[in-house]
Amino acid sequence: MKRLLITGISGGQGRLLAKRLSEGWQITGVDRVPWEGAPEYVDVKTLDLRKKKFEDVLRKNRPDAVVHLAFVRHFRGSNELRHEVNVGGTRRLLNSCARYGVKQLVVLSSAYVYGALPENPMYMDEDSPLNVARNFPDIRDLAEVEGLVSSFLWKYPEISTSILRPVNTLGYYVHSAIGSYLGLDIVPTVTGFNPMLQFIHEEDVCEALALAIENQLRGVFNVAGPGAVPLKTAIHEIGRRRISVPEPLAHLIIRELFRFRVYDFPPAAMDFIKYQCTVDGSRFVEATGFKPLFSLRDVFASVA
Repeated sequence: MKRLLITGISGGQGRLLAKRLSEGWQITGVDRVPWEGAPEYVDVKTLDLRKKKFEDVLRKNRPDAVVHLAFVRHFRGSNELRHEVNVGGTRRLLNSCARYGVKQLVVLSSAYVYGALPENPMYMDEDSPLNVARNFPDIRDLAEVEGLVSSFLWKYPEISTSILRPVNTLGYYVHSAIGSYLGLDIVPTVTGFNPMLQFIHEEDVCEALALAIENQLRGVFNVAGPGAVPLKTAIHEIGRRRISVPEPLAHLIIRELFRFRVYDFPPAAMDFIKYQCTVDGSRFVEATGFKPLFSLRDVFASVA
């Protein structure tokens, strides 16, 4: 059997992917957080990508493929720690992949890297600029990670390297800022704004990762879900109440809710509920035949 290494395996997406690929791969997973009760089909090692022991895992196991999910995607810790884990950890992973003969690498990024701006076109393709740092510096590390991986892709053409940029991901296992926002009993929206948003189910993201491995993809790919809806429609479909708030007050509310850790949605993310950040996923569909299994109704039901 081929050998697969999944970083960040204890998270929701890592667990789903391990189960999806359990029959065809010998799976090793690493994570800073232990996976209590991990199934027998995966060998989980609790360690940090930034430590020497992580390199030892690649040296001993010599995986054929690596799926990189080990990112700090929440905003509860310091920006310094987030940058150190996301950028520093990815840099060490790339160096180890090149050193120990990895044949394939898949990195899970996010469509957020495009940024939410008033001038955004309706559907952006993979050649669109990554503007997230302009208005949302909290996640500029994702764009920096993509820069590292893109350089790696061209430096090592013998390694099939791909970056996936899924849209807003919702589901039972995966926790996200947008999921926390939509999970409020009363969801604040900004008066005068109702952007189109795309959503995808966590299991469809899992399937996209599996397809990237199975098709040995090389390059950058948007992963779009079953469609786009206005923000207010999404709130209604999830079964939440909504309150329209003038922008200065909305910023104050979101800032205070974030400060008191009511939910994981920093004030800088407010542009994502004002302006659209929709993407064209046709390149990934053409390369893999990907078709979402879950409808928008299914996606909303998963968090309702």
